[in-house]
Amino acid sequence: MALLVVFASILLLVLLVAYFRLNTFIAFLIVCLFMGLALNMVRLPEERMSIADITQSIQTGIGKTLGSLVIIIVFGSMLGKLVAESGAAQRIANGLMQVFGRKYVQWSLMLTGFIVGIPLFYNIGFVLMVPLIFTVAARTKLPAVYLGIPMLASLSVTHGYLPPHPSPTALVGTFHANMGLTLIYGLIVAIPAIILAGPVFSRFLKKYTQEPAKLFTVEVMPDELLPSMGTSIVAALLPVLLLAGTSLLKLQAHPDSYLWEITTWLGDPVIVMLLAVLNGAYLLGIRRGVPVKKVMSIMEDAIRDVSVIILIIGGSGALTQMLLDSKVSKVITDSLQGMHMNPLILAWSIAALIRVSVGSATVAGLTTAGIVAPLVVGSTVHPSLMVLATGAGSLMFSHVNDGGFWMFKEYFNLSVKDTFKTWSVMETIVSVVGLIGCLILNLFI
Repeated sequence: MALLVVFASILLLVLLVAYFRLNTFIAFLIVCLFMGLALNMVRLPEERMSIADITQSIQTGIGKTLGSLVIIIVFGSMLGKLVAESGAAQRIANGLMQVFGRKYVQWSLMLTGFIVGIPLFYNIGFVLMVPLIFTVAARTKLPAVYLGIPMLASLSVTHGYLPPHPSPTALVGTFHANMGLTLIYGLIVAIPAIILAGPVFSRFLKKYTQEPAKLFTVEVMPDELLPSMGTSIVAALLPVLLLAGTSLLKLQAHPDSYLWEITTWLGDPVIVMLLAVLNGAYLLGIRRGVPVKKVMSIMEDAIRDVSVIILIIGGSGALTQMLLDSKVSKVITDSLQGMHMNPLILAWSIAALIRVSVGSATVAGLTTAGIVAPLVVGSTVHPSLMVLATGAGSLMFSHVNDGGFWMFKEYFNLSVKDTFKTWSVMETIVSVVGLIGCLILNLFI
């Protein structure tokens, strides 16, 4: 009966978000209350939670989840906004296109999406980079869809797989994984996923020659106003360099050494993101003569951009805590272990099912983590791979209930049918290849 209550709770979440269009944070709170009260109806008196315990569980879950993540998420948003507003993303795109030339222009756009996608949140990255795709399409006389899919595949993968994006960062905490190692393994899994869903898949899309919607074409910044290529890359990739570098150094350092202590401190995600934001504010703003007040205004705008995501993550934390406090997580763990399914496949499958039902990759990933996280305890599967498998599943088959689907359709001026054949297939490839990559890595880790 407890498992039926959990199933009904998840179904209620899907209905509230996908059908009734209720605010996702409010939907999570309603589902938590429903779960607590429904479990009380099917349990013995000594197993029930009081009303006070249910509300306290919700508060505890939100606090525990956001306590460790809100700083990283806010700093990540600030850095992404600085990269976008300063023209650093445009400089990276221009520089890579010069290096690769017209013949390999897709690869330059793919790399641009990957570099810019690490600090930029997906929706911001989409809106920022699509006009650049249209500009390149006009210059090269190549179809916009053919050029756009590789870049958007990169943005999607960084959004679903890699810290410091909100969902992967939250999954790292839930699965008790190391953020640096997750980033390194994530890069290994991400590269084939992006290549297959980007340049390889887009070879079949040259027939989609629709002109992009004129409404979404914007003027690009003049080159003389852009930061240098080196400055742009250092500002955008500093979190990756610090997280990956300190993780690799720790593999060589002795646990009792001074080097271990320093690398542990520098590799702390909060310190990494603080240094990245300060570096970005200086390199992309203050050093270029931008007033401090203007730089701070850009960073304040970034907080507004990410506030909804923070609430969604907090709501998912409440659901996870409710599963723990009600002892249902143990029942779920026992049931799932009895299925004798690979935990990576199980996590991917549940995330994919919720993604297809709800439409939100963030909701799919975080909800799945609350269900399957107990499986990691005592399992031989590396927790970083659980993060990546769950993230890959959360990207599965974007369709009409996903905002990204409609953004792609309207920006690229496609029919619903053609959007399914381009965007939805790309997202599916990214998801499936991500799972395959995790399973292969699991053989060696």
